[in-house]
Formats: sequence, structure tokens, C-alpha cells
Amino acid sequence: MDRLVLGKRLRHFRTEAGLTLEQLGNQVGVVASQLSLIENGKREPKLTFIQAIARALDIDPGELLNTEAPDRRSELEIELERAQSTPGYEQLNLPRIKSPRSLNDDTLESLIGLHRELARRTRAAATTSEEARRANTSIRMKMQELDNYLPDIEQIATELMQRIGHTVGAVTHRDVAILAEILGFTLIFVDDLPQNTRSITDLENGRIYLPPTSIPGGHGLRSLALQAMAHRVLGHSEPRSYAQFLEQRLQINYFAAACLLPEERAVEYLQQAKRDRNLAIEDLRDAFGVTHEAAAHRFTNLATRHLDLRVHHYRTDGAGTLVRGYENDGLPFPMDEGGAIEGELLCAKWGGRTAFNRQNRTSEFYQFTDTPNGTFWTSVQTGDAELGPFAIACGVRFDDARWFRGRDTHVRKRSTCPDESCCRSAAPALRERWEGKAWPSARMHQHVLSPLPTGTFPGVDDTSMYEFLSKHAPEV
Repeated sequence: MDRLVLGKRLRHFRTEAGLTLEQLGNQVGVVASQLSLIENGKREPKLTFIQAIARALDIDPGELLNTEAPDRRSELEIELERAQSTPGYEQLNLPRIKSPRSLNDDTLESLIGLHRELARRTRAAATTSEEARRANTSIRMKMQELDNYLPDIEQIATELMQRIGHTVGAVTHRDVAILAEILGFTLIFVDDLPQNTRSITDLENGRIYLPPTSIPGGHGLRSLALQAMAHRVLGHSEPRSYAQFLEQRLQINYFAAACLLPEERAVEYLQQAKRDRNLAIEDLRDAFGVTHEAAAHRFTNLATRHLDLRVHHYRTDGAGTLVRGYENDGLPFPMDEGGAIEGELLCAKWGGRTAFNRQNRTSEFYQFTDTPNGTFWTSVQTGDAELGPFAIACGVRFDDARWFRGRDTHVRKRSTCPDESCCRSAAPALRERWEGKAWPSARMHQHVLSPLPTGTFPGVDDTSMYEFLSKHAPEV
């Protein structure tokens, strides 16, 4: 139970009954000081004692256990108490302000407003690129421990897909629309979504606004709709930190993938392909009608748990910069001192970079790579998006390549990174010929000087979102 709310509700009903602490204490057999501790949220009473108090006040015990503050004044007092209990406030070594009745509501509102602004600025200061990298690294390490498998979300997705009667074939747009209806939503396609939003959910009117066509970069409309629904299905609240925002993004992406590639059918399909020694990400992609990246990522969710395979998966841009990655097979990703891999340059000998050297990039590319951590087999698919070319890689250790199509490739590279002589240092003859005789004009990456998006929903302008909702909301 919430001790602060319980205390405020007790004081509210005691005052309404016209009883002092002493009078109520006499009726329930305790001293006034014990009741005072409960009213101030410093002690949690037993359920039997709450029932005794309710009888004395002639109310239902549920009235005391209600999770809402009894009135606006109590709501303000609770928020002030919580604000002064945060580690950030305690580090300031400032005195705690009590909220007696002599403290008027305007003063209380002002104090709370200052605390809210202090909290906002603290969050904004913490939301640096370094903090984001730390949060992302923490999530990646957590998923590595879990073998990239979240059973609770798998169960929720399975039950929902059974509920709409989906059994075979790719999940259709109609299937997604039916699921939305069951969850109390209507899907509406518009061409004026605010910038930096992939969808907007009107919680008041039960509407999910989506773009009329797929957003560049592989985000299909079915996936976008499922991700939007996932916030309600998974019980998300507004993120209070960038780390929580990233965690929620991971969960909604996982939920969408678990719906589009249901666990039971996907596992059955993959197990048969393994028995045939013909595992292929492109086949999984085509069988369930999803993007190549979605299929590769979903494969990592299921491979260790159901196929006894440890795997790696990553995405790079055309320059070989890591955008995201996962491994539990020991692939030695490049990383900074904090363990972050995003933004790090991939070894030029790895498949995620050598795949760009082909003239024909439409087919799957396969490669064995010798590394300081052993030899790995990787399947790579390249493509082009709005921000330029990219590569999607997925693979396993050498011994497990026998289960995959493409294991007979003759392409094999040797990587000794992070040894500088591997691919980061020019050949001696080239260095001698050109060192000190060239001056390039470097292309500035857009993200270098951009602040990390802040706000409740990072990168989203609240004003644009609210104006959009007002424009499209049904007339009352």
C-alpha cells in the first residue's frame, strides 16, 4: 500500500468525522502518536488495524486503501513529500519543508513547481550522449544474459494472436486491425504526422494515427501499429528517464516481432530448417512477410532457447559504423571503454563491410572471419535506405555454420582488430608516399553536434503533437 496516500486519506476521513487523534486513538486502542505516524506516512498499519479504523470512522476499509489522494491539497502535500525524498534533493543538504495548514495552497504550488523544474533539468542534464550509451550498453548486457529472449512478452503475444484466430501464413493488415479493435483502438492513416513521430496514439478517443505508407528504413505499417498497441498491452507509463525510454522501445519492438513471427510457428519452421541443414534468414523473412532485419533480430530471440545456437547480429551503415548489435557467441565487437558499441567502426575484414565490395548486392553474402576470439560464419544482406546504404549481418561460430545455407562459401578473411595493423593503419608504402601531403575536408556527421533529444518522449515536439491531435480528434 502507498503509505503517504493512506495517511492523507486517514486524516481526511478523521477530520470529516470531527475526531481528534486522541479521540480516534481511544476508539481503536492506540495512542495518538501512533496514529500520527500513520497519517504522516511513516508507518504502515496492518490490515486488521485498518479495518478497526474504518469501523470507528463508519466507512468501508476500501475507502482508506484507495490509491488516489482524497483532495487537491493532499495531492500537493504528497507530491512535495516525494520530491523532498529523492536522492537529488537530499544531496543538496537543504532542510525539508513540512506542509502544515498554515502553508497556503499558492505557496505549496510554487514549491512543487520549482521541484518539477529541478527534476526536469536534472533529467535533461543526465540525458547526454554518454548517458544514452551507458543506458544502451546496460540493456544490451541484460539481453545477453537473457539470450535475447523475453518469455513474458512471448506469452502475451501468443495469447493475443490466438485471440484473433491467427494460425497460419503471414500476419495481415486486417489481423492487426482486428487486434487493435479488441484492444479498444481504431487505426487511422494520415499524411501529416508531425516530424520525428512514427505514430501517435490518442488515448482519450482510442485512435492510433499511422502514416499511409511504410516509413523508409524498414518500419512496416503492421509493425508500427503493433508497437503503438504494445505500450498499452505491456502497461507502460510515461518514461521518466532516457534509459526507461530505451527499455520501452526494446519491449515494443520485441512485442511486434513476437506477433509478426509467432513463437510456436517460427520455432517449428526453424527447427525443420535446422534438421534440413538449411537455416537462412532470407527464408524466415519470406515465410513470415517481414523485413530482413526483423527476421534476423527475431532469429536471435529464438535461436539460443529453441535451437541451441549462440548467435550474433548487427547493423552497420555504408561506412562500416555499427548502428546496433547483439551477440552471445563471443563475436568481439569493437567497443569504447564503457562497453558501448554504437558508433564504433567495424573491422574492414568483417562481412558487414566486405559485403559492400560486391558488384551484385541483391543476393545474400556469406563469409568466414578469423578473429582473436575464434572463427565466425556470417550471412549479410545489404540495402539502401533514406540515410544511405546499410548491412544486416547474422551469424554463428564456425562449428555451428553446418546448420546454415551458405556454409560452403570460400570467402574467408582474417581480422586481428583491435590491432592497429589489421585495417586501421595504411600500408608503409602508402604512408611514406602521402603522409603530410594531403588535407581532406571531412564530412561532418549530423549527430556530432546535435544534442540528444530530451523531453518526456525524446525528440517529439509536444506542441506539434497536441495540435495534430486537436486537428484530428472527433467532434464532441
